[in-house]
Amino acid sequence: MTTKKYDPLLLQNQLCFPLYASARKIVAAYHPMLKKLGITYPQYITMMVLWEEKEISMHDLGQRLLLDSGTLTPVLKKLEAQGFIRRYRKQEDERLLMAALTEKGLALRDQAADIPHQMGCLLNRKGTLFSPEEMERLKKELYEIIDALTAK
Repeated sequence: MTTKKYDPLLLQNQLCFPLYASARKIVAAYHPMLKKLGITYPQYITMMVLWEEKEISMHDLGQRLLLDSGTLTPVLKKLEAQGFIRRYRKQEDERLLMAALTEKGLALRDQAADIPHQMGCLLNRKGTLFSPEEMERLKKELYEIIDALTAK
């Protein structure tokens, strides 16, 4: 009787692949909902932080979203061009670039309010995929992975 030796380079043995594929599928599932709002997924997560904070420094926003300034700057420029945010330098310290929510950006929140529910319905269309407790556990475990891989 032969036993197969574990091969760490098989795709099926990787944790990274289902995480990567899931992330891509989730972002793709958001696409039609966000298209109706005229924003992309990176713009959506940026707006979520701004809906929470109302204004934030670009540095702090980048830390919250785990994005560098080279990735975040075009997102903010596009949101500003659409009138959802305004960017400005702090008078007390002109090195600080700030992003602030506009009235139009705040109104976008109301338009986006049902998106989390729609995503929940997509994830649960084959029955109950995750209970609320399982969802919290999965989020906690994913954040633990993020924390482990984030340089401190």
